[in-house]
Amino acid sequence: MLPVLVHLSFTSLWSQVLLYAVAAVVVGYVTVNGWRGAEGALDASTGLRAPASTQDRLLRAAGYGLVGAVLAWFGLQYSLPAGAFPGAKGEGIPLHTYGLLLALGFTTAVSVAGRLAQDEWRRLELKDGVWVDVEGPTKREQVMDMTVWILLGGIGGSRLLFVLVNWQDYARDWTQAFSLGGGLVFYGGLIGASAAAFLFARMHGIDFLRLADVCIPTVSLGQCLGRLGCFSAGCCWGDVAPAHAATAVHFPGSGVAQDLFGRLGQSSSLAYTSQLQDSRYVVEATGEIFHHAAPGAVRISDWVAQQGYTLGVYPTQLFESVGQLVLFVGLLYARRFRRFHGHVLALWLMAYAVLRSTVELFRGDVERGTLHGLLQALGAPDLAAAVPLEAWYNVSTSQFISLCMFAFGAVLLAQKGRRRGSEAASLGPTPSAA
Repeated sequence: MLPVLVHLSFTSLWSQVLLYAVAAVVVGYVTVNGWRGAEGALDASTGLRAPASTQDRLLRAAGYGLVGAVLAWFGLQYSLPAGAFPGAKGEGIPLHTYGLLLALGFTTAVSVAGRLAQDEWRRLELKDGVWVDVEGPTKREQVMDMTVWILLGGIGGSRLLFVLVNWQDYARDWTQAFSLGGGLVFYGGLIGASAAAFLFARMHGIDFLRLADVCIPTVSLGQCLGRLGCFSAGCCWGDVAPAHAATAVHFPGSGVAQDLFGRLGQSSSLAYTSQLQDSRYVVEATGEIFHHAAPGAVRISDWVAQQGYTLGVYPTQLFESVGQLVLFVGLLYARRFRRFHGHVLALWLMAYAVLRSTVELFRGDVERGTLHGLLQALGAPDLAAAVPLEAWYNVSTSQFISLCMFAFGAVLLAQKGRRRGSEAASLGPTPSAA
């Protein structure tokens, strides 16, 4: 586990100047991208957009530049020491492995989705004796623009679902739902990002199901890297494994985890913090958990406090990361045989639902929301007691959503499959023909 790669501080003058320069370059890059990605009005008869005017480019560049400047302002205010920037907090920049891998997963998924979109909508025309793709690059740029919508929708949706799952923690003070603390939920992000992508597709005259077939495999690619970030942060951990289990891993507590240069940090893994508060009992040799003292069992919190790291748990983050990579490769291959728009989307919905539900069987973070916790929150402790935390039928929120998602994918596959003949001519070039 490597929660923080390195913590950058900006106490010297040269480092402060360098940070200012980086901020200026980032704002300039964002502004230039806004200028270059501008589009003209949409022609309803052809479905294509006219070349952007100078006014279109200026307005788009100004909007992008303003967003970049605001982000740079907050970044400098957070990172620089007092006196180097108005209202500076001097926190520096801790490079968290979790955040870096999430960002890497997102940018990788976006880049691949853009390339797939260009191949999907490739339309060649002969101009001045040269074959030119007149539609593919435009669709690629539209996918790049859509990433802003997806990012905002994904963050909003993931945060909203986290608050709903843990609503009892926010009932006393709902304003905490907007605080920087707390967590995010993948399924909430998926739902929010999907809604944002649907609105974007409608506004730009793009077939949403066709767009989804192009982009949905890259969600697994991004999640493959994102789950590695979860492993580095010690979140989304697995249930307690038997002591002899070859796959068991331990997550460190405060003062144990190191950065890239071997310096000890003061932050604990989320798994350690959770087990430190766990009052249940466990038989370390077998991983069996009890709600009361039992022969050979020790209190989980006592064991963790004494050792300074967690009990051995299943690395569910790595399980899902590998599964997502397999799913990404498999769906790219399946695109060659799709029979209708939405085919790849339906396959992903069903396959990921199975993958996620399987991984959930090995999860140990009850904070993610389960039937047991829901019954307790609803004021039914007797019913909650009949559904122990470790029971196989104590389904999690994610398993319930997976069930719904699988059903939706199956219905989409069945309904669209009946009408595949009418869409066969409009599927466009497959990756093998590109």
